[in-house]
Amino acid sequence: MSDKESLENALRDWNAKVEKPLAQYPERKSAFVTGSDAPIRRLYTPVDTQGDYMEKVGLPGEFPYTRGVQQTMYRGRFWTMRQYAGFGNAEESNARYKYLLAQGQTGLSIAFDLPTQIGYDSDHPLAAGEVGKVGVAIDSLADMEVLFDGIPLDKVSTSMTINAPAAVLLAMYIAVAEKQGVAADKLEGTIQNDILKEYVARGTYIFPPSPSMRLITDIFAYCSKQVPNWNTISISGYHIREAGATAIQEVAFTLADGIAYVEAAVKAGLDVDEFAPRLSFFFNAHNDLFEEVAKFRAARRVWAHIMKERFGAKNPKSMMLRFHTQTGGSTLTAQQPENNVVRVTIQALAAVLGGTQSLHTNSRDEALALPTEDSVRIALRSQQILAYESGVAETPDPLAGSYYVESLTDSIEAGALAYLKRIDDLGGAVKAIEQGFVQQEIQDSAYAWQMTVEKNERVVVGLNKFQVKEGAPKGLLRVDPIVGEKQCAKLAATKAKRDGAAVAAALEALKKAAAGSDNLMPPILAAVRTYATLGEICDVLRGVFGEYRPSVMF
Repeated sequence: MSDKESLENALRDWNAKVEKPLAQYPERKSAFVTGSDAPIRRLYTPVDTQGDYMEKVGLPGEFPYTRGVQQTMYRGRFWTMRQYAGFGNAEESNARYKYLLAQGQTGLSIAFDLPTQIGYDSDHPLAAGEVGKVGVAIDSLADMEVLFDGIPLDKVSTSMTINAPAAVLLAMYIAVAEKQGVAADKLEGTIQNDILKEYVARGTYIFPPSPSMRLITDIFAYCSKQVPNWNTISISGYHIREAGATAIQEVAFTLADGIAYVEAAVKAGLDVDEFAPRLSFFFNAHNDLFEEVAKFRAARRVWAHIMKERFGAKNPKSMMLRFHTQTGGSTLTAQQPENNVVRVTIQALAAVLGGTQSLHTNSRDEALALPTEDSVRIALRSQQILAYESGVAETPDPLAGSYYVESLTDSIEAGALAYLKRIDDLGGAVKAIEQGFVQQEIQDSAYAWQMTVEKNERVVVGLNKFQVKEGAPKGLLRVDPIVGEKQCAKLAATKAKRDGAAVAAALEALKKAAAGSDNLMPPILAAVRTYATLGEICDVLRGVFGEYRPSVMF
């Protein structure tokens, strides 16, 4: 009898023994499921792990990168601790960045306000009441200079959560570095630059898909030569998950978008190994510890095979899925916000066990307002305690070989591949989005999850169980309501002292380039250097490209 047959027989005997007392002493639930509603078996053994070890799991830093993209992972250095921050005007945000750096943060992550995200200046009528509320207001190079005042850009890496106007904000960053005497090839960081997920999950789009994809591939091409250490896109599953997707959907829809970007770049004439090493990803971390760890491992494995087999990548770095993680904002509760410290710690642990390259930990009060300094310090300290006190960073992929985790990894991989096949059959990610397939799948999952909470089938501590009577929250951060007025005054002053003729000439050159086929990064950078505003540059592009109008979905 083989070892497998012996184990299968032993399992049958064990299950028979377990079943007998269940009539009198039932398990606490009739069905056990993961956070994404996938069934969990009573026991996992070697029977649940299939395939050759080296082919499916392998070694850290080697194809298919299931166990991580670096050979020694955090034994070399910890993940980048990159707290997402930004509010009010550039002066206030600059002070917050310096505070975080002083507390031991190792990278910057910039949050922009809503007008900036959709390409409007602070004095635009549609910006009224939104300036500086959910991030920092940036209207021109003058604001960007203040934002990074006293922060040497050759000493920090910077992530910018910006999508539709990503080319403009990247140009501003390059221009600030020039003024600091830092060459573009010395800059390190990331722009999110992921427009496809905006159409399905977030909504900060400006232009239709075709010109948006052109802007993205222009950034790929420009940075491959001029800013070689910059991550030119952060393909984001985070917002897909925040909109209600399951873990499997998060992997599938994110990688489908990644495939679309690679295809667009190859179609534009770029060699895959020229730009793919600078692609990066951005994932969510939710509360189901083991499912989240398995999700990260599965995503790496699927992407490695996609790049090698579908796109013929030869450079190992082109096959590596490098990613930033943010803990799950949608999992935070306004009720008993101190509980969020525990949730965030579990989620951060999942990200680290799953091999993240950088991490943002949400603050306890983010379900109520922008976080206070005390809250962001506690959130950062949770990362530092994991790094320095928990021992989880001492060996790569410490959960590898767990029958449960390996089975979950295989299951998420299979589910993601099935979705990718469906999306391919629809004509790819762009077509699937245009047909509403991705949006509908996310909506259905979000509804199903909410129903389990409302029916008390899923416990959210403090929300539908273990409630306490609470007073009104105190000590929340409030953005000064006159920040918009101050920002408009600064913008007017910038316009008054700049060279108007130079601005007009630069914008006209940009218009001609947009109407043609030249790479748009050089004329955008030239316009930024004249202190042309974000809104002025985006308006030129709106005039040429038009604006995206989504179809209504219910």
